[in-house]
Amino acid sequence: MAALENQRAQQSESNGVLILHRTLTRNSFYSLLFCSAVSLCVLAARVYLSQTHHYMFLVWNLFLAWIPFACAIWVATLDKTQPERRWMLIAPAGMWLLFFPNAPYIVTDFIHLQHIEPLAMWFDIGLLMLFAWTGCFLGVTSLQMMQAVVRRRVGRWWSWGFVLTTLGLSGVGVYIGRYLRFNSWDILLRPGHLMGNIFEALANPMAHQRAIGVSLMFSLFMLVCYVTFLSARRRSA
Repeated sequence: MAALENQRAQQSESNGVLILHRTLTRNSFYSLLFCSAVSLCVLAARVYLSQTHHYMFLVWNLFLAWIPFACAIWVATLDKTQPERRWMLIAPAGMWLLFFPNAPYIVTDFIHLQHIEPLAMWFDIGLLMLFAWTGCFLGVTSLQMMQAVVRRRVGRWWSWGFVLTTLGLSGVGVYIGRYLRFNSWDILLRPGHLMGNIFEALANPMAHQRAIGVSLMFSLFMLVCYVTFLSARRRSA
C-alpha cells in the first residue's frame, strides 16, 4: 500500500515537472534565456573593454523584468494543475501586475546615453537595445500567458479588457518608476507616499501633462509590441 502511494506521488511529481517544461517551452522560456544571456555577455564585454562598471544597473533591471514572467508561469501552472482553487491565483497574479511595468521600464534606460561617457555610441546603443528588447519580450510573453488564463476563466472580450487595463497601468508604472523614482515594492513599503503622488496627479491632471504623456506613450508602445507579438505567433503556429 505504501509502495503504491509512493508510486502515485512520484507520478504526480513527474506530471507536474512535465507540465512545467511544456509551459516553459510553449512560452518562449528558452528563447528568453538566450536573449538574456547574449545581453549579459555584451554587457560583460563592455565592462572588460572600458574597465568601468557603467550600465551594471541593467543586470538588476533585467532581473526585475524576469519577475512578471516567473509569476505568469506560476499562474499558468496553477491554473492547469489546480483549476478549482481560484484563490491560489491571487498572490502570483497580484505580484505579476505589481512587477509588470519593470519589463518595459528598461526602454527608458536609453536616457543614460546622455549621462554616461560611451565606449562607442553604436556599442552602447546596441547594448541598451538588447536589454530593452529582452525586457519587452519578457513583458509581452507574460501578458499573453495571463490573458490566456483570463480568457479561459471569463471569456475572450473580458480578456482583452484585462490586456488594455494592464497596459494602461504599466504606462503609469513606467512614469512612476522613471520620474517619481518609486519601485514596485514601494506600494508595500511606502504606500502613503506613493498613493499621495498618484491622487495629486488625478486631482489636477492638467498640471501633470508629462505624466499623462509618458504613461500614454508607453501604454501605446507596449500595445504595439503585444499586437505584433501575437501576430507573429499566429503566423508561426
